[in-house]
Amino acid sequence: MPKIRTRRKSSIRRLLTKPEWDTRRLARSCEIQDRQLTLAPKLMNSLRLVLAIGFLSLISPVLAEPGPELQPGPSPSEENKNSTELFAYETVYTGKSDFYDDNNKLGHGDSLYNDFSYAHRFLVTGNWYFRAGVEYERFDFGGTDNGLPDHLQTIHALLAYEYIFHDHAGAGIEIDPGPYFQNHITGDSIDVPWKVWVTFPLKKDKIFAVIGAGGSIYSNPIVAPGGGLIWLFTDHLRLEGVFPKPALVYNPNDDWEFRVAANLFFESYRTDDVITPQAKLQVHNAIVQYSEERVGVQATYSHFKPFDITLDVGCTIKRRFDFFRAEASAKTDPAPYVRLAAEAKF
Repeated sequence: MPKIRTRRKSSIRRLLTKPEWDTRRLARSCEIQDRQLTLAPKLMNSLRLVLAIGFLSLISPVLAEPGPELQPGPSPSEENKNSTELFAYETVYTGKSDFYDDNNKLGHGDSLYNDFSYAHRFLVTGNWYFRAGVEYERFDFGGTDNGLPDHLQTIHALLAYEYIFHDHAGAGIEIDPGPYFQNHITGDSIDVPWKVWVTFPLKKDKIFAVIGAGGSIYSNPIVAPGGGLIWLFTDHLRLEGVFPKPALVYNPNDDWEFRVAANLFFESYRTDDVITPQAKLQVHNAIVQYSEERVGVQATYSHFKPFDITLDVGCTIKRRFDFFRAEASAKTDPAPYVRLAAEAKF
């Protein structure tokens, strides 16, 4: 789900209090314009109109509320211009902990996670952008040689259509198609994780709701809900109770941000041969859903624009290899973790 981080209450309000769309006026405008164009532009405009109205029809029941109709805003001004180049890198190390419910057959393990992504935003109209990019993720697992995967990885596209204000996505739909695999990229390692979300006010300038959902071909369940509430307590303190990454956020100034946060991570991969000492955990070419549940404290320093540097430490409550189609899994006890991340937007 989208992460919303601002340093001023006014910025948060402008981000989350976004205009609705008058689809009737949009349709009439496009109809008048179509009559003045030649055949080829008519086809292109009709295609854009169908895509825009199709997306808006999904979110309009949520966005609709009593009050005057608001029109699509103009292109962002220089003052409110959104970033178009997005870079992010993070690494997470989780220390050793024992597997449990395994009859002492799987031993112990630790993990190292690395993630790099780049994306570019293309302005479509107003504050609507199409985002396209690429992401590489990899888990490396150490510890006892127990037959479980020693690494899991993916390289996939990032494709999204989003409403962006002050560099944050208030609504959107995203797909991340690509191979999710252990060692070998095959046709059945291709997955298409997706998510959709929208933000809207419940109490003016105070409480906002986020509604979303996500899933993939190989996830269990295939579709899962997300979302929650954002509550602005003061200019510097807010609750982002939005799953799967809820947080209590404190911004003392423009350079620092502190969070007490949780992260529920789930991702599915196609494995090779997994032969463990447990008879029920001997599978071939199986899907594993790897998950981590983390809780920690986080500090972000933003003085050196356009970079944000983040360090957080805490506890990984559980790591799980879930071979749900084989009805077998392996789980670990809690372990400490440390995370370092860097992000740049310009």
